[in-house]
Amino acid sequence: MSPIDGYELLEQAHDYLRAAVRGVPADGWDRPTPCTEWTVRQVLNHARLDQQALVMRLSDTPPTGDPFTPLDVLGPDPVRELEEVLDAVTAAWESVGRAATDVPTPFGPVPAWLGTAAAALDAGVHAWDIARATDQPLPLTDELAAGLQVPADHFVEFVRNTFHKYAPAAPVQDGAGAAARLLAFTGRDPGWRSED
Repeated sequence: MSPIDGYELLEQAHDYLRAAVRGVPADGWDRPTPCTEWTVRQVLNHARLDQQALVMRLSDTPPTGDPFTPLDVLGPDPVRELEEVLDAVTAAWESVGRAATDVPTPFGPVPAWLGTAAAALDAGVHAWDIARATDQPLPLTDELAAGLQVPADHFVEFVRNTFHKYAPAAPVQDGAGAAARLLAFTGRDPGWRSED
């Protein structure tokens, strides 16, 4: 039995990402983000490409670019473009069945619950990046973060050590909630502000 429902977690994280992208103001796309080398536009492009990359072995369709060097390919309607990607990704995960145990992913074969949870982790932390960069009142909740910690424990160190794409874990205050702990574990400053 899986410790979390990865499919439910993915739905929640996708909803969070949708909300963050809908809330980006017209002048917000070039703002800096907690992902220090990327703007809001680049974080969204990365998030879209990562979602595609995680199902490319299920859909037989590679991502439309390199998630680690996200080019500026946003069209005039980023919300619609994101919706199309997330709908396709959700359909790909649903196609394997929730009980599948050997789902092909870039990390190797994993149970469907863990693959969907990995996709949720990526969507959730990047939703926070976008919301924080554009001063939106959309915090990462402790409830969602607690679920996302499960795939984080499985994959963050692998990605950090293999691809060098997560910053080193940041310090976190004693007694910090699940959201602050997850953000710090993924190399983010939980207190980051857009004026930093």
